Amino acid sequence: MADFHYYEPSKGHGLRHDPFNAIVGPRPIGWISSKDAKGHINLAPYSFFNAFCYVPPIIGFSSTGWKDSVSNIQETKEFTWNLVTKHVAEQMNMTSASVPHETDEFTISGLTKAPSRKVDVPRVGESLVSFECKLTQMIQLEGADGKKADAWVTFGEVVAVHIDKSLIRDGVYQTAEAYPILRAGRMGDYAQIRPDIMFEMIRPR
Repeated sequence: MADFHYYEPSKGHGLRHDPFNAIVGPRPIGWISSKDAKGHINLAPYSFFNAFCYVPPIIGFSSTGWKDSVSNIQETKEFTWNLVTKHVAEQMNMTSASVPHETDEFTISGLTKAPSRKVDVPRVGESLVSFECKLTQMIQLEGADGKKADAWVTFGEVVAVHIDKSLIRDGVYQTAEAYPILRAGRMGDYAQIRPDIMFEMIRPR
């Protein structure tokens, strides 16, 4: 029988680094572009991100703390999500810096603001895939004891999608050929999806 390390999160994990976000990983990155009511643009990555519904298509990200992305989306009800791949990894990392609210992360990272069609928030021009989203819900998380956590989940309906045509073959989007990177926990671990690590299993009927 395996020898398990057991801990209760409320009492500490007893390790050099909290394993939680390394165990639940690697995770897709929510590279979120938003704009406040005064027109200030923000671009930031969130490692607690995923898709949650087909119809309507809904994605969501969780922010630890009330950050600019959450505040902006609450004000304008719109945002974009941008796929992070290896070729923009360094720029994505630059946009994770804590900077004043008025700072434009597109500028400091050298990224291009690409116009959206259905929302008034720019996409990352260098991203191979982008979603334009409209806010559906914003929820403050809470523990089992009902105590509010310093974390907010923002959900948005995807109202428009932009895909680099090189990633579509025979009408099928080629996930691995985009070489997306994912957050793998610890201080700065990432993983990359590549064609050679993919495999297929057909669901039983």
